[in-house]
Amino acid sequence: MYYLKTEQCFDSAHFLHGYHGKCANIHGHRWKIVVTIKSKELLNNQQNNGMIIDFKDLKNDLKKITDDLDHALIIEKGSLSKKLYQALNDENFKIIDLPFRPTAENLAKYIYELLAKSYDVDCIDVYETPNNCASYRGKDE
Repeated sequence: MYYLKTEQCFDSAHFLHGYHGKCANIHGHRWKIVVTIKSKELLNNQQNNGMIIDFKDLKNDLKKITDDLDHALIIEKGSLSKKLYQALNDENFKIIDLPFRPTAENLAKYIYELLAKSYDVDCIDVYETPNNCASYRGKDE
């Protein structure tokens, strides 16, 4: 099995609705996303001979995802009062509504599912801090 790995970082804020502790408050992270894809075979064509895929393509696809999340408030849909949500929208704040609590674990699965549409993803690692990482590998094989 061959593996290819790349990473991207982005900055955003989130909070954990219903959590009892510091993470219930809005706070920010310098998130680092590491994607690992896999393949049993390498390409056999002139341009990409001997590759799983050109690193450039994988990096660009991951960057599209992280650019969408960059400098945003990532929230669980319905976790803000309508009045606060509207006030933030009126001020043109970038809010990403997700159908789940924005934990590192859930973000790992979310990014996995986005990239799995185009790649055979082995693993997504989501670092909230340099020392704290959540990983998602998809279904057990």
